Amino acid sequence: MNKLNLGILAHVDAGKTSLTERLLHRTGVIDTVGSVDDGTTQTDSLELERRRGITIRSAVAAFVLDDLKVNLIDTPGHSDFIAEVERVLRVLDGAVLVVSAVEGVQPQTRVLMRTLRRLAIPTLVFVNKTDRAGADTDAVLAGIRRRLTGSAVAMTTVTGLGTPTARVRARTLDDPAFTGELAEVLAGHSDAFLGSYLDDTRTLTPEDYTAELARQTAEGLTHPVYFGSAVTGEGIDELLSGVRDLLPIPDGARPGGEPAGTVFKIERGSRGERIGYLHLTAGSLAARDEAVLHRTDHSGHLTRHPGRITSLRVFERGATTVEARAEAGDIAQVRGLKDLRVGDRLGPADGTGHTGAFAPPALETVVRPLRPEAAPRLHTALTTLAEQDPHIELRQDADTGGAVLRLYGEVQKDIIHTTLAEEFGVAVRFEETRTVHIEKPTGVGAALEEIGARTENYFWATVGLRVEPAGPGEGVVFRLAVELGSLPRAFHKAIEETVHATLRHGLYGWQVTDCLVTLTHTGYASPVSAADDFRKVTPLVLMDALRRAGTEVHEPVDSFELELPAGALSPVLAKLAELGAMPFPPVADGDVHRLEGLLAAGRTHGFEQQVPALTQGEGVFLSAFHGYRPVRGRHPVRPRPQGPDPLNRDAYLLHVLKRL
Repeated sequence: MNKLNLGILAHVDAGKTSLTERLLHRTGVIDTVGSVDDGTTQTDSLELERRRGITIRSAVAAFVLDDLKVNLIDTPGHSDFIAEVERVLRVLDGAVLVVSAVEGVQPQTRVLMRTLRRLAIPTLVFVNKTDRAGADTDAVLAGIRRRLTGSAVAMTTVTGLGTPTARVRARTLDDPAFTGELAEVLAGHSDAFLGSYLDDTRTLTPEDYTAELARQTAEGLTHPVYFGSAVTGEGIDELLSGVRDLLPIPDGARPGGEPAGTVFKIERGSRGERIGYLHLTAGSLAARDEAVLHRTDHSGHLTRHPGRITSLRVFERGATTVEARAEAGDIAQVRGLKDLRVGDRLGPADGTGHTGAFAPPALETVVRPLRPEAAPRLHTALTTLAEQDPHIELRQDADTGGAVLRLYGEVQKDIIHTTLAEEFGVAVRFEETRTVHIEKPTGVGAALEEIGARTENYFWATVGLRVEPAGPGEGVVFRLAVELGSLPRAFHKAIEETVHATLRHGLYGWQVTDCLVTLTHTGYASPVSAADDFRKVTPLVLMDALRRAGTEVHEPVDSFELELPAGALSPVLAKLAELGAMPFPPVADGDVHRLEGLLAAGRTHGFEQQVPALTQGEGVFLSAFHGYRPVRGRHPVRPRPQGPDPLNRDAYLLHVLKRL
């Protein structure tokens, strides 16, 4: 049986989870359609999701459509949980982007569609809520073409729009208006189709149109649009036909060969065991099979994690799973792999990691228990949450003794607060959210510690390092200016690993990036030198070299787009000037102006909340991560982690020597 992994994506409250319920009902998986408001849906399984009526974690449910098995993946709609969406994008063969017929194209809709198009994921658009008062399919279709894709083609029409009796009808190729509209879209992406369309000696058949539409949809060039209502079920049959006929059966799944795949989700079972959601792209896998996972850490290092699967289940009907052998294209729940993380890759190591579809979190906060004796329970709870979300950073804060968390927004922080209290019984308090900065070296600095050259070097290791700027976006680059055989391999590895670990906290406490570190001197005394000597002396040398080079703190910057009425332009520009933004010249389009520019990420959320008041409720704001820029004025300082600080040589040596 053919298999398709289909993602359902949308701006919050567009009806994404309700559509998932309706698809499962129409394909015979469930007898009754669940309600988001009543907390009875198949995919919102967390108590917190049911209570709040939002999706927090992605969920999988399966159904069969003729000879096609579809693994349906419901994703969060709120922008604070965009990291969860990013992990799902890695496993999708196609997507349905849900747009409300009442609210139309919203900011998160544009972010999602922009990413789907960049990744060339075949996408159908479902315009939901056609039965609601205020629904306007013509305006929404125009908005889709203007803001999402110029190659949108309406596959259905609606009568009785905006009423409970709204009905959907499929457009047919017997209709000259539909044929002409479809031909215009298809010809824009295919010279061959255009030539055939203009050829007076040939008449294109409905099969020709359908085949070309399927090809262009599969390549992410054209986006069919379907109207309907997840509440009433109108338009669902037509959408399912589009899924079956227009989305491509993945040819990347390889049934033979060594098993390969990606872990995109982790949850805990009833006994606290880890359950990994694995998308298998090659080979097959079953319980009791050996599995070797490969992981790329934040420093770019590839590590190997072997294990044995004790249980493997594949999705069969809805959220129901059965014990079976997973084949290429399946999504499987695996147990028994104790050292499991989101993003782990099964199969031959290729030395590559995943490139994030979205920017990393630009905010962080410190969380600490209200009662000091609860600190161990808090650490255990955050360790569990970090398995599910790699963006949770377990770093001790020197000032508060709490842990630092990376965040996308305040809603995510609120969800974590509730989860810690209700699931783990830990009452916590969050510090004020702050913006995550980075440091970049501004010059060249070198330092050296030699065995016996000075009494302060108490370690049997000689290490010399040079620090200098690297190219934008290169991260931390480690190079050798000594022969590889000048040290035992374990000593070289100890130096490189320590360099990456030390640069997580620069001169001002922020992570150092775009930095080239060169190993210039090495030496050891056999047989007394050990790898631990190199791990302890390297931070001293590196931070001394970094101090000589100097660093500059950079802040994250968002690019923004704002559509607003002409009368609101002056107050908006005044507010942006107050926030230190860099707006570009506005572009007029009738009574509407489009304004683009750059704004410090730490101020984006606050400005977005003011947009409705500044624009009389008519402004549409969209932002995306743009990059980093140097901080003007005094550099913000991040509290350094607890433990030995190599910036303070005497204190560092005293701490290390006490532990010898």
